Amino acid sequence: MKFPPLALALALLLALTGPGFAADVQVARAVPATMRDITTQLQIFLDQQLFGPGKIDGRPGEFLGKALLRYQRAHGLAETGVLDANIPLDTVYPVYTFYTIKDEDVKFVGPSPTKPEEQCKLKYLPYPSLLEFVTERYHCAPEFLEKINKGMKLEGLKPGDQLRVPNVEPFKIEELPKQGFLPDNPAYKDRVIHIHRNEKLLDILEGDALLATVPITPGIMGGGAKETPAGSWKILGIATSPTFRWDKGVLEEGKRTENFFMLPAGPRNPVGVLWIGLNKPGIGIHGTNNPQTIGRAQSHGCMRVANWDVVRISKLITKGMTVIIE
Repeated sequence: MKFPPLALALALLLALTGPGFAADVQVARAVPATMRDITTQLQIFLDQQLFGPGKIDGRPGEFLGKALLRYQRAHGLAETGVLDANIPLDTVYPVYTFYTIKDEDVKFVGPSPTKPEEQCKLKYLPYPSLLEFVTERYHCAPEFLEKINKGMKLEGLKPGDQLRVPNVEPFKIEELPKQGFLPDNPAYKDRVIHIHRNEKLLDILEGDALLATVPITPGIMGGGAKETPAGSWKILGIATSPTFRWDKGVLEEGKRTENFFMLPAGPRNPVGVLWIGLNKPGIGIHGTNNPQTIGRAQSHGCMRVANWDVVRISKLITKGMTVIIE
């Protein structure tokens, strides 16, 4: 069987941590002993470095490989896509940590209709469950959380329950800035965002230095008004906790109509928790109400980013920056 480079490297690392050797290695270098743990550790490492591998799921995949290549490029390493001694995996320890559901977490959970005519009647678009609250907080897939919490009924989480979670920087929705625009940061104005539609990646550069990469869902190619427009644009502003004007005419044909609904802010707003507006009407970089589909679904012309990633990249950018869409 022929393995791709990343899978081969993981297989070799797994072999090194086999019976009789794994315990010593775990004590000395904190290297996990299973393929899932090794892959998870790599995903967490890249996530911590802001080279987003997509959702943490313990499985090799497209965005894990791309994130590893981007990390190697940023650090002047050979772009092999192979996990080797140049990747300091043992800086991720422990691989997993714990989170206890708090009473105040419940206020971010509630009725979560999917139809805009019902959503517009609410004051806030919350998570439909505490499970979704936790998976977004720790950048992971629900099925992965189930695997590392065997025996727990995750659909029935309640305050006081403690879960095992990936050791990533948590997305703390309770600490988001209040609704409004983020202040300008003149020191960042010479930075550039590069959007790669075919690769489904967003890069942030400062000169030749690659600072960060995250997966995106761009508008479909050949989709007319739905296609993310190629060109050079500018950031007009970065809005937190945005509302969204849902207009079927705009989404399907690029034309405003009188048949629209104003959807309130919240993590399940269609544009997520943050909107980076460009000087191209109706086009922006924004969060999402469905982080599990980033890079795998389609967008209506904008660039969707997981809420945990869009908040982190907002700290590296500012109004007036150039955005190049290729």
